[in-house]
Amino acid sequence: MEYIKIFTQLIASQLHLPEHAVANTLKLLEEGCTIPFISRYRKERTGGLDEVQITSISDRNERLKDIQKRKETILKTINEQGKMTTELQQRIDECWELTTLEDIYLPYKPKRRTRAQIAREQGLEPLATLLLMQREPNPERAAQRFVHAGGSPADASAALAGAQDIIAEQVSEDERCRNQVRSAYRREAFIVSKAVKGKKDTDEAQKYSDYFDWEEPLKRCSSHRLLAMRRGESEGFLRLQLTIDDDEAISRLQRLYVRGNGRCQHLVAEAVEDGYKRLLQPSIETEFMNLGKERADEEAIKVFAENLRQLLLSAPLGQKRVMGVDPGFRTGCKVVCLDAQGNLLHHEAVFPHPPVNHRMQATIHIQQMIRDYHIEAIAIGNGTASRETKEFVDDALKEMAQGKPAPTIFVVSEDGASVYSASKAAREEFPEEDVTVRGAVSIGRRLMDPLAELVKIDPKSIGVGQYQHDVDQSKLKHSLDQTVESCVNLVGVNLNTASQHLLTYVSGLGPVLAQNIVDYRKENGAFTCRSQLKKVPRLGPAAYQQCAGFLRIPDARNPLDNSAVHPESYHVVEQMAKDCECSVDDLIQKKDKRDKIDLQRYVTTEVGLPTLTDILKELEKPGRDPREQIEEFEFDATVQTIEDLREGMELPGIVTNITNFGAFVDIGVHQDGLVHVSQLANRYVSDPTQVVHLHQHVRVRVIGIDLRRQRISLSMKGI
Repeated sequence: MEYIKIFTQLIASQLHLPEHAVANTLKLLEEGCTIPFISRYRKERTGGLDEVQITSISDRNERLKDIQKRKETILKTINEQGKMTTELQQRIDECWELTTLEDIYLPYKPKRRTRAQIAREQGLEPLATLLLMQREPNPERAAQRFVHAGGSPADASAALAGAQDIIAEQVSEDERCRNQVRSAYRREAFIVSKAVKGKKDTDEAQKYSDYFDWEEPLKRCSSHRLLAMRRGESEGFLRLQLTIDDDEAISRLQRLYVRGNGRCQHLVAEAVEDGYKRLLQPSIETEFMNLGKERADEEAIKVFAENLRQLLLSAPLGQKRVMGVDPGFRTGCKVVCLDAQGNLLHHEAVFPHPPVNHRMQATIHIQQMIRDYHIEAIAIGNGTASRETKEFVDDALKEMAQGKPAPTIFVVSEDGASVYSASKAAREEFPEEDVTVRGAVSIGRRLMDPLAELVKIDPKSIGVGQYQHDVDQSKLKHSLDQTVESCVNLVGVNLNTASQHLLTYVSGLGPVLAQNIVDYRKENGAFTCRSQLKKVPRLGPAAYQQCAGFLRIPDARNPLDNSAVHPESYHVVEQMAKDCECSVDDLIQKKDKRDKIDLQRYVTTEVGLPTLTDILKELEKPGRDPREQIEEFEFDATVQTIEDLREGMELPGIVTNITNFGAFVDIGVHQDGLVHVSQLANRYVSDPTQVVHLHQHVRVRVIGIDLRRQRISLSMKGI
């Protein structure tokens, strides 16, 4: 309990939040409440903290728990050595910074057998102490007393060398020395990247050519550059190093240890230099390389999570009868027809493109499928042959009978569709179909509801990050899982149509309860009210409390079951309706009834104004979808390949990926172009997401074409 109080104070101080809000949030998290549930339904207890703040509290709490565990290990080790003192115990108890904690522990940390350890075993520690006192006029003569005939050390010079090894290790473990060298790295460290000899001219190395002879201050090195260099190093094309002014660093350390000018002082100065070069400098360089990597990982994960959020919250078409097309040249276009619920009705392959060129036959088949399955929209994957397939389908629609509205065509990102088609989830959904059919189904369903379909795919396979395979994988997974959970609960889930994968991310559920809900639905038919959830096996009161508000039942007997109003607050709405002398349905339908409600009348110790305000907003538009409306898009018909591009051209495009250094835009030439962050607007842009979002339709100007490296430079300035 003492630690909860300390954690509360530390987190409140670090995040500049009220202590009572942090304490209540930590208590709710300990009780098993999810972040979406706390932010949506426990505003009174948290003081209205949002999801980002609650996530930060949760993450810092976990970090402090890890530090506490580390402390317990450290205390146990030092106690076992019999070296614990009251002062040392107090320093460890009061320390909540991991680097400082490790510095305190370093002299007591069990090590492999070092040179200093060997010297201590030879009984040379008193000689090292004598040298450090710097009062002995003839250290060689003093060292003679430590020489062992026929043993080690064999002579005075070997004894002095052993004593210097002890001093060198002492310097490397001295907190003052470590902090001084850290300060130097923090202020002035440069990261230097060089090409590995013999590999510079290989084709594989060319993507790292910018870093063949590169150096810049570490503190200014952006996350994407650091991750690119580290990838180049791991692939064997680059050699990285952090540098500071070593002579200045050694001089500063010697001033801490050396007093005066004599033989002892000279030996101590040598030991300090050795301690720096052999032990301290490599240790701090590794520490700063790791710190730089951690910061780069955090930025890259943040970018990935934001991109994933935008992708998951992409505009849905809704429940329409859709044709999904996975385009291809040699293997043909895989075509599927889906009903309004996304169920597979029909599939076949057509071959309108070279080398087969059965365009007329393909046209007849496409037109027949559109008529037979009453297709309302067509989703075409954006991979190989995408533009050619869209033109073919356009022509097929023009040739159909006039008068009837033609299906609308949308080009859909197919990143990750192949991963899904070979996954266990796809095999369970379509055990009789091959991977090509499953991939086309995924493309069609993504148009209908991107969120419901993309949750089935590992986020790393969706292709919206930067260097996602180079960052800390456990941190990446944690962040992406939180993002998916946040998006699913923000939108809400149809209890009667949601897949097991989508239900898994609903607050309080998880894979087992999600599967139990699907099984219950199969056995008992559609849910007619939220309270039926209590009959689902293993779904107890705690899980019901966490999940109920995020599950929707369209056309339920109680209209509140299709809203974000939590069942625990139904009695409040019913009292409002009673006071307005109308039904709950009337309260939702009639604005004049809602306008008469005085929220202050319904404030209690359990239900405060924040919850009441949310309830009233929800009654205005129950179950509203926070996502935008979908838009049609057309590429420039005159541009088909990178060879068609000319500098100065203005073209329409779709934002496909956002990084710290800019945005990638598909302009229809099978190679995305880059709008560098400096070209996004006529003003300084620190964060590209302030200007663009994923799948946004933009206009860009071509400002550079590198045919050799297949790179296109674009600008949005002045457009």
